[in-house]
Amino acid sequence: MSNHKPWADSLPLDRLIWTLDVVHREGAHLLYSWRSIFEGESQPDATWVAALDERPEEAVRLEAFVSRFGRMQDTMADKLIPRWLDALAESPGSQIENLNRAERLGVISSTESWLIARKLRNRLVHEYMRDASDFAAALEQAKVATLMLIDTYNRLRDDLPRRLTIDESRLPASLS
Repeated sequence: MSNHKPWADSLPLDRLIWTLDVVHREGAHLLYSWRSIFEGESQPDATWVAALDERPEEAVRLEAFVSRFGRMQDTMADKLIPRWLDALAESPGSQIENLNRAERLGVISSTESWLIARKLRNRLVHEYMRDASDFAAALEQAKVATLMLIDTYNRLRDDLPRRLTIDESRLPASLS
């Protein structure tokens, strides 16, 4: 198995488009998991969380959602936004600096919301089902935070043809 990364020898714009495609795929999977949990007959409240031990298929869907939520957030904050800034000929900095710059450029709605979602991600992973009510509240927050992640992807994607004059045909589709 090769450790070669397809974008490693490419230009900043090519790395950005490659990463955008990865985030598109992650977002499509996250939305699938989001819908399977939040658009079903039973909503994830404290009773739903407490009953997960008896319903392993629900627990698997929940695990997929939590994993995909964290993965998309990580890829966007650690790779996509810095590569977008690099393609703009800006020097990426710390994660908070990158998020602040993305907010000023209109790609993210709120750095504060991103930081809250980051803490939420950690709560979903590390406090998994300790307290059914707390975990259900965290899931409700993740429901909203997922839409913020999708919105950020779409904003960044839509920014590329305007700011970098990239042909739309080179970009993955928007997420809805």
